[in-house]
Amino acid sequence: MKIKIDKFVLSIVVVILIAYLFPQWGTQESKFPINTISSIGISLIFFFYGLKLSPSKLKAGLKNWKLHVLVQLSTFLLFPLLVLLVHPFIPNSEQETIWLAFFFLAALPSTVSSSVVMVSLAKGNIPGAIFNASISGIIGIAITPLWMGLFVNEIQSDFDFTDIYIKLILQIIVPVIIGLSLQRFFGAFVQKHNSKLTLFDKSIILLIIYKSFAESFERNIFSAVSFLDLCIILGGVILLFSIAFYLTGFLSKKLKLNREDQITAQFCGTKKSLVHGTVFSKILFGNMATIGIVLLPLMLFHATQILIISIVATKKAAKNSSL
Repeated sequence: MKIKIDKFVLSIVVVILIAYLFPQWGTQESKFPINTISSIGISLIFFFYGLKLSPSKLKAGLKNWKLHVLVQLSTFLLFPLLVLLVHPFIPNSEQETIWLAFFFLAALPSTVSSSVVMVSLAKGNIPGAIFNASISGIIGIAITPLWMGLFVNEIQSDFDFTDIYIKLILQIIVPVIIGLSLQRFFGAFVQKHNSKLTLFDKSIILLIIYKSFAESFERNIFSAVSFLDLCIILGGVILLFSIAFYLTGFLSKKLKLNREDQITAQFCGTKKSLVHGTVFSKILFGNMATIGIVLLPLMLFHATQILIISIVATKKAAKNSSL
């Protein structure tokens, strides 16, 4: 089986390399208005997200409640609980930051595009994937900051929960509502140009990643992360994904979901959104010095989930074709 390297993952690696070589472009003193561009870009991402949501499809998707409950509980409860189990064993403040990065990853919603693509490849329940991935992003706007509020204020002394929600409302919720209200007028146009909008989304994400890592490199934050720590983080990411993937599959069988729904439950319930992660990191952590480290497990998880799910989806597709 031929495994293709995801171009977006490769782009992230290139952007991080650029941030390492030219960190001065992304610092607070830089003349480039990266903060302004990324803030406007975030709002546009969620405006287009609202335009893409079809109210009729969302209403139809509500009927398959067992699948929806399993996916959302896996996304917003199973993942955080798995990471919380490790918290009592964190020995020092440096490890606490890495643990916080894992908890941030665990608290994020599912991703839309790759979930639907992989479910389609494995011949799963595509409407169920679209519904759960879409609704997960909306739920995450409220749930992710609530989870993070339990721990961020312990590490970041200037953490302002009220200010966080004001930013969330203005940058995310309001654009989504405006997009939903205009969906009947521009929904078809957005779907027609979906590939171009996806490119725009990824460009904004890459810009945020560049700025986050540029500031971290400028402040020598990664000097605290050894090669051994990096290997441990990667191992932790793979372990977290594997446990969640197994448990979601086990529970889907116990709930007696059909084969298509089992595929959708596993693929959607174990994905984490890099879009929401980069956006929320900018809003939740602001200029926190360790924001690059906070994003590190998420980016490793993003690459890992694409690789593993691609292999699994291809195998399931081949198995389904032989039935």
